[in-house]
Parts: sequence; structure tokens; C-alpha cells
Amino acid sequence: MDTLETRELRYFVAVAEELHFGRAAERLGMAQPPLSRAIQQLERRLGVTLLDRDRRGVALTAAGEVLLREARAALDATTAAARRTRRAARSGERLVLATKAGASHELLRDLLDAYAAEPEAAEVEVLMCGIGEQARLLRDGRADVALVHRPFDDLSGFDTEDLLTEGQVAVLPAGHPYATRGSLSMAEAADVPGLPIARWPRLDGTYPPGPGPEVKDQAQMAQLVALGLALIVIPASAYAWLWAEHAAVPVSDAPAVTTTLAWPAHSRSLPLARLVGVATRL
Repeated sequence: MDTLETRELRYFVAVAEELHFGRAAERLGMAQPPLSRAIQQLERRLGVTLLDRDRRGVALTAAGEVLLREARAALDATTAAARRTRRAARSGERLVLATKAGASHELLRDLLDAYAAEPEAAEVEVLMCGIGEQARLLRDGRADVALVHRPFDDLSGFDTEDLLTEGQVAVLPAGHPYATRGSLSMAEAADVPGLPIARWPRLDGTYPPGPGPEVKDQAQMAQLVALGLALIVIPASAYAWLWAEHAAVPVSDAPAVTTTLAWPAHSRSLPLARLVGVATRL
């Protein structure tokens, strides 16, 4: 039998993420024995081993890794269905657009203004979020559409429309000697005296290695730069929010960044289709 229950998927995801039956049971608010039986029953039904169990602990098999990925997507889809259904009943034709705070400011303003001028435009709620959160908000139904950035965000499972491709700049304190440079290379930006490059989190929430401070949001990054404690390499359109204490120097060999409109591939929303049409014309 190929049909899986939502309950089974929740149980398996908890065990797969915790890699410990006791912690998973506590997280689910249940006793450990029935959780262990449920996972064993799931393995029997699928005819595969999902977890290797020994004295050292629990580890995912190759099949278990596949199910974890698919189960997360399935659970996100059921959560998204519930959220979007409630929102449709509560507010009618309204779109929730997720965007990283401080990013793509002028592009977002132009898009919202152009869409609002459309005769059948729906209300658009802008949901500001942290670094790399847009895709998660789309997948779990808290957003209908999002502004994301290639190559940084995970766009798997979404339909997309590329809107703007641009270079990157190094943002550093305005009084720093390098602030008057015409350009920098990535190697030079990584070796600016006294200014380590601040580190953004990866998609999995971990940070790349390096001496620079870890940053969680735009405001934290802006203050670190203004205080002379770090520099940051970001898309050139960031000039829209720079402080007087900041300077932006083009980075000649930094990879290009593309701002992209993304939405769930299965969406049949007419207001969303109109928004995409406006974005395409822009």
C-alpha cells in the first residue's frame, strides 16, 4: 500500500530530525513505545529500512533520507493548504508577498505601484522576513508569492520569473581608506585590513567558516559595518537603505545576483497570475 498518513509522516520526521526516539517522543507529546511501534509498522508497510539502530544511536538509511525530504514537503503542503483556505475565507482575494527586509526595495515599490494600478488588483500584504526565510514561508502557506534571490535561495518546486540581475558591492564604513576605491575584487574584499566579511547563514541555518561576525538580519549587519567591525558583500541595489556612515564599492568579480518572483507551481490564483503579468512587464 503506497498511501501514507499525515500522522505517520509527522512521527517519522520527528525521529529523523532528532535521531533519538526519546527526544522525538517528548517533542510529539507521546510515550516512546507507541512511537517505536509506529515507525516499525511504517517500515513494514513500505518494505524498507528507514533507520539504522545500534548501541551508538539512530541513523538514517538512504531510503530514510528520501522519505525525510518527501515527508517535509508533504507536511508543508498540508499546512499550506489549511492556511491558504482559512485566509481565502477570511479575506477573499488577497495576496501575501514575502520579501527579505531591506532587499530589492525599489523593485518591490515599483512592482506594488504597478500592480495597484491594475483594474482588478487584489490587496497585497507584504510580509517582511529574515535571511533565507522566503522559500519556507511559501512552502508552509504563510505566503502566496515571494521575492527571492538566485543563487542563494532554494527555488525547487516553485514557478519563477526573473526580474533583475545585478552585480554586488562591498559595504564598508564611509571613513575607511578603501571607501574611495573604484572597485574591489573578491580577494581584496576578503582581505580589507581590520574589516572581516560578515557571514550570512546558509539555507540550513549554519554559518560558513571565517573570522567575520555572524549576522542574522539587515539591521545587525548595518550597525556592525557602521561601527567599523565588519564589511558585507551584497547586491548593488542595497544602496537604497545605506546609512550616511556606509560606503558601497563595486566588487568586480562577485557572482551576479538575480531577484526572482517565485510562487507554488500548483497555484491557480488569478490575483497571483495578474501580479506575475505585471512583474513580467516591469
